[in-house]
Amino acid sequence: MTRMSLEQLQKLANDALRRAGASALQADATASALVRADAQGLPSHGVSRVPMYIGHMREDRVDGQATPVVRAQRAGTVLVDAACGFAFPACDLAIAEAMRRAKEVGVGVGLVTNSHHFGAAALSLDVVARAGMVGVAMGNSPAAMPAWGGRKPLFGTNPIAAVFPRRGAAPVVIDLSLSEVARGKIMIAAKQDKPIPLGWALDEAGQPTTDAKAALRGSMLPAGGVKGAMLALMVEMLVTTLTGAQFGAEADSFFEDTGNRPRLGQLFLVLDPGAFAGTDTYGERVEALLAAMLADEGTRLPGERRNAAHEEAEAKGIDVPDALLAELRALAGEVVDR
Repeated sequence: MTRMSLEQLQKLANDALRRAGASALQADATASALVRADAQGLPSHGVSRVPMYIGHMREDRVDGQATPVVRAQRAGTVLVDAACGFAFPACDLAIAEAMRRAKEVGVGVGLVTNSHHFGAAALSLDVVARAGMVGVAMGNSPAAMPAWGGRKPLFGTNPIAAVFPRRGAAPVVIDLSLSEVARGKIMIAAKQDKPIPLGWALDEAGQPTTDAKAALRGSMLPAGGVKGAMLALMVEMLVTTLTGAQFGAEADSFFEDTGNRPRLGQLFLVLDPGAFAGTDTYGERVEALLAAMLADEGTRLPGERRNAAHEEAEAKGIDVPDALLAELRALAGEVVDR
């Protein structure tokens, strides 16, 4: 492991993306988002994704020179076209527009189409919480789960997240994918030739399996059974029917360099508490509810660990596995002394 500051790690990721052909806009937004994920203890969504993203650029699955543009708008809504670039610049634009509208009319909705992998959903809402507003984010992803009762993958793990700001404290952060377990855990088990618990996945024939490799060829199971499947359907419909984005089943896997341009969709909802019962009432009710939660021994607030990890990372930096660091340095064109 090698300890690096957030600034050093972001520069390295940025340099690697730029050298592979990404524009300053695409590289800056993408590197920033990935490093924030690492800082919050989410390495599966951090700079470990840089080689995958570069592979997608090289195979023309994503346009590293794309510029997101506003395609449609009304008083409280906006549709941003990512133009098949990385998701992060388009999501940043959609959120900024949604926030501007929320400040004016109380509610802002920003949607994104023709997009790519948008990482840990809640990370994009940091800016919303810092502005004292409530945010909700969701997006679809390549097919990994069947519809309830089905066998073939149709929906992605379709993450959904929300942030609730607090006065003088870190926001409450709720962030979850809708599969029973992250696909990355099954990938690790497959590499280590270890079994997985029943209830995580189905094999290609649609049968429950403990074989991790068979699970990767099959499909994930939704969290909470039919309820998770319905939530995945809800997300899929919201981010595709309103945007024209592709369904998860129309997008090739992110875990392969080759494939089509995923053209996925994301949705961001921003609410200004001042437009409703008022910021004072909002703050009082939030703190009352959180106090009731914490009064029950053993509970903790969602996002607490992420916030603590981010503070520590800002102060002490992040430990980067040496193999990953070497790969990033090679991609960035750095010459490493031996």
